Amino acid sequence: MPSHTRPAASADRSPSGHTSDALASLTEVQRAEAMERYAVLRPHLESGVPLARAAAMAKVPVRSAQRWLARYQHKGLAGLVRPVRRDAGQSRLHPELVALIEGLALQRPRKTATRIHREAGAMARKQGWPVPSYSGVHGILSRLDPAMVTLAQDGEAAYRNQYELMHRYRAAAPNTLWQADHTMLDVVVLDAKDKLVRPWLTVVLDDHSRVVAGLMVFCGAPSALNTALALRQAIWRKSDPAWPVCGIPETLYVDHGADFTSSHVAQVCTDLKVRLVHSAVARPQGRGKVERLFGTINTELLATLPGHTCEGQPQTPPALTLTELDRVITAFITDTYHTRIHSETGETPLAAWQGKGFLPRMPESLEELDLLLVMHATPRRVRRDGIAFEGLRFTAPILSAFVREEVTVRYDPRDLSEIRVFHRGRFLCRAVSLEHAGSSVTLKDIQAARREHRQALREGIRERVASIPELLPRPEPPPPVPRTRTRLRLYRDEDDPT
Repeated sequence: MPSHTRPAASADRSPSGHTSDALASLTEVQRAEAMERYAVLRPHLESGVPLARAAAMAKVPVRSAQRWLARYQHKGLAGLVRPVRRDAGQSRLHPELVALIEGLALQRPRKTATRIHREAGAMARKQGWPVPSYSGVHGILSRLDPAMVTLAQDGEAAYRNQYELMHRYRAAAPNTLWQADHTMLDVVVLDAKDKLVRPWLTVVLDDHSRVVAGLMVFCGAPSALNTALALRQAIWRKSDPAWPVCGIPETLYVDHGADFTSSHVAQVCTDLKVRLVHSAVARPQGRGKVERLFGTINTELLATLPGHTCEGQPQTPPALTLTELDRVITAFITDTYHTRIHSETGETPLAAWQGKGFLPRMPESLEELDLLLVMHATPRRVRRDGIAFEGLRFTAPILSAFVREEVTVRYDPRDLSEIRVFHRGRFLCRAVSLEHAGSSVTLKDIQAARREHRQALREGIRERVASIPELLPRPEPPPPVPRTRTRLRLYRDEDDPT
């Protein structure tokens, strides 16, 4: 290697460290520019090619190559960066005019650059200052801090979502923290009457492992009952051995929805010794993990199903029922999502939840759990033929000892073929409807049947009322009333001959 290249190498290894600091402070664009200029000098530095020939091969003026070589030998690679003017980023306009332009840009409602340029020009002419050009005004606006502009124009919520530092938290162990949330699915299904409906999904997610503890697919707006049923599935043991997740969490993290802020959910968490935590209003950052799961289900699973929607419109003909959709989503969770490595935890959700093995905290019985979670409860009196409820008759052998006694009926609105009967706060029995034994009938089915019956009765009433004018004899029209001419009222002065 030529001897004249060694001072440059020693410059890169300056004991003072200034050259290294300057190199470390370069941006990617500046680094790329420096490497392009070094490529012009490399034949001269490494192979001894005359500088004029190296510059000619790179089609660079010799004077520029000489200037680059001198700066490289003095400052190393950092010297090949284009020098920045000392007044770069500073406006040559009057300071008060610059302050006016910046203030106009931060005013609400938002002003366009054209309007700001017009108002700044009027101010400059009035004060006798140099009138700014449009590019000058645009340069001042482009140098404003984007975070400041967002806070001034869009408010604190937009500023937090875009610029505020966020702490990524992960629970230390399984069942330490659960998250629960709802979403409307991007799919259309058929309800019990073959009508097209867009269902909702409630998910209970374990924060540490990202495993799904429970879920609920339903139609209609989210409610405290749907939340309770999802928690019921999350807490109790599943019949599927591939889904062993269960237990009572230490903390339940939810948003400020009406179902999550209901007194019933608060009472359930108090009875189960679960700490209920609500996220800050309009602060969805803490629920990003469950939101990510919703995105995975919508993009990976629902996009392959019939009835998948785009902007609310089905792309393919709907063919699934609500029950079939629930089965498909559950199979995707247990067979695919739980068994593949999560990108953030580095292990599968199921393996992360099982960990080294632990004993989940469980309720004493399913009846005790239902007593807390199943919201719908109503008092009833046991009659000789059983319990009359929602137009159905429920009976069980043990009820014969409680005839004329007051009991509490608790039920699952998804299946009214069976109810649970409690006597003085103690579980008594499960009573079945003999008319629907072995089948499933929902509360919505009963309510729909009632509405149809009332509608049929109203139609009959309208038909009969409408036929009354045709059946009754028409009354004869009254004789015409003769019109009498009214005299004009005369004022007193008109009777005076004078």
